[in-house]
Amino acid sequence: MKKVIAINGSPRRNGNTAELLNQALKGAQEAGAETELINLYSLNFKGCISCFYCKRKDKEHGTCAMKDDLTPIIERIKEADALIMGVPVYFMNLSSGMCAFIERLLFSNYIYSNEIPTVFPKSLPNAFIYTMNMTEEHVKQFGMRERFAVHEGFASKILQAETKTLYAYNTTQFSDYAKYESSIFDPQAKAAYREEMFPKQCAAAYELGKTLLAD
Repeated sequence: MKKVIAINGSPRRNGNTAELLNQALKGAQEAGAETELINLYSLNFKGCISCFYCKRKDKEHGTCAMKDDLTPIIERIKEADALIMGVPVYFMNLSSGMCAFIERLLFSNYIYSNEIPTVFPKSLPNAFIYTMNMTEEHVKQFGMRERFAVHEGFASKILQAETKTLYAYNTTQFSDYAKYESSIFDPQAKAAYREEMFPKQCAAAYELGKTLLAD
């Protein structure tokens, strides 16, 4: 049975990102895959420390020297058949946990060689699911897709498979906007958008998970 691993890059285990990942995993299960959801913020780990152990000629490439909670996760990903990364956008960037995860996974399998750009052991279908408070108009205005395309490009190159994406815009951040300083938002408009669009975003995530291994 094929295995699909999803990485929740949000500290919220039951938030927007987690819900979309769960829908994607339901789709993968429908397609006959075994699934696993990993919550990054429940792990004790750090990002890359630039020791270059993974690039040394006298060491095994593709092996990160750091030993922490992320070490066995990376090894399980190498054995998996697909990877889905849930990425909440915090302050115009990927969450810090997801940035650290990407550093550890991708950089350790990339060497400075035009002949051998990746030492990842196989082609791994992969996808990013982005969740954000930003509207689609804001994403265009600030060039967010172009910014994230850098990560997607490295994922495609190093994991040796086309990286798929799903954008969930204008998500709700609070259950009660009255409790927070948030006067730039219209809570009723946010709620109406979520009621209309989040089920569609969940359906898109389900379809992504169902078809990720089909290519």
